[in-house]
Amino acid sequence: MGKTIVIQPVSRIEGHAKITIQLDDAGNVADTRVNVVELRGFERFCTGRPVEELPRIVCRICGVCPWAHHLASAKACDAVFGVDIPSAAKKIREAAYMAHTLHSHILHFFVLSGPDFVMGPDADYSVRNVIGIVGKVPDIAKKVVRVRYLAQMITQIMGGKAIHPDAAVPGGWSKPVNKEELEKVKGMAQECLDFSLFAIGFAKKNIFPAYLDVVKSLAVFDTGFLGTVKDGAMNLYDGDLRLMSPDGKFEDFPAANYTDHIGEHVEPWTYLKFPYAKKWGPFSMDLDKPSGIYRTNALARVNTCDRMATPKAQAEMEEFRTAFGRPAQMTLLYHWARLIETVYAAERLVELLNDPEITSTDIRKKVEPRAARGVGSVEAPRGTLIHDYTTDAQGMVTDVNIIVGTTHNNAPINMSVKHAAKSLIKEGKYDEKLLNMVEMMVRAHDPCFSCATHALDGTIAVRLEIKDAAGNTVGVLEN
Repeated sequence: MGKTIVIQPVSRIEGHAKITIQLDDAGNVADTRVNVVELRGFERFCTGRPVEELPRIVCRICGVCPWAHHLASAKACDAVFGVDIPSAAKKIREAAYMAHTLHSHILHFFVLSGPDFVMGPDADYSVRNVIGIVGKVPDIAKKVVRVRYLAQMITQIMGGKAIHPDAAVPGGWSKPVNKEELEKVKGMAQECLDFSLFAIGFAKKNIFPAYLDVVKSLAVFDTGFLGTVKDGAMNLYDGDLRLMSPDGKFEDFPAANYTDHIGEHVEPWTYLKFPYAKKWGPFSMDLDKPSGIYRTNALARVNTCDRMATPKAQAEMEEFRTAFGRPAQMTLLYHWARLIETVYAAERLVELLNDPEITSTDIRKKVEPRAARGVGSVEAPRGTLIHDYTTDAQGMVTDVNIIVGTTHNNAPINMSVKHAAKSLIKEGKYDEKLLNMVEMMVRAHDPCFSCATHALDGTIAVRLEIKDAAGNTVGVLEN
């Protein structure tokens, strides 16, 4: 008879999930699912509120990536009010956002995914974690803690709060950056840049070469990609969306037109939607013949852009493309691409802080309520983030749709897990190392399931298992 393997919880991710692997009678993988077992219905309770409140509310979706939601929301509000914010406000927003990106990418590479590579996927789980990292490479661990602290403090100095910010407002930014603050954060930004260059150099020398065979063989399949570009260059804060097909052809469009290009499929076994590219055919996650599937996040952004907008990141991307081509389809290359973005974010932060306009006091325009629809997007660390708001004439929200990076990646995450499980588990034989390597496919995408679980079709699927004192299921209740 077949057997079901359950990995629960999936570790070292943001949010909660489990992996279900169904084996057939021969002990080979018949099917897999990544079940997300939490629900956060922000679209529902944002409806009916004044739209200017949303940038302060939606950043509570997640404590790891609050700045992404805060700024995507602020941009959606700008569009609702029909205002083009002052140039200085755009630069301040982007500078704070680059610092946020730095802290998030460093967290993921060194704390969440790093133990799989530094300690090894077969290391005992008791040391395959951040504590193991501290024990094995204490000097690097100290640098990681310090630079994450610096990046967070840059956002706090510029915006008043590092977590759950409220500095971006409809029409611009709420407080200017004074000269004393600027001088303080400049030195902090340079230290972040120095570390980002060290990090990618260290990884290219000490980590990636040891795992290239795994990178080239595990969860390699063709999909499209979605990212943001500005004049062809990668941009994390502003620009058009670029949807690239698996053969490398692409189409650019404003974020406001996303519904013309992206559909949202729903399955009953998860609280996450499955976005897909409408023009590529009906949605299908079939590994042999997928349809409509695209990926987002760091690998997608490195694939979709023509170039990086900063010199050191551009050099890193050229090396990456020489080795892996464009578009690169290897799932574990997300980690390498993430470090390229870390270099970019640090370089861009230093550039913005050296722009004389960054201390301008012309940072906000007056706005008036109106009936309108506005869409704002940024490239969150976890992928393209879209906030879509509709208001009535009094500026009250009548409809909200949020698509986060992890939602875009829902289908690829499921496909990566299935591909890896099929490759690794044969004739019913598996061990902790192989199951951890299946988990690694989820971690490669740096998912935030807390961000991704929002309203579906108004129905919440609930299954309640009743167990006796021995742990036996004695009853099941479900709607």
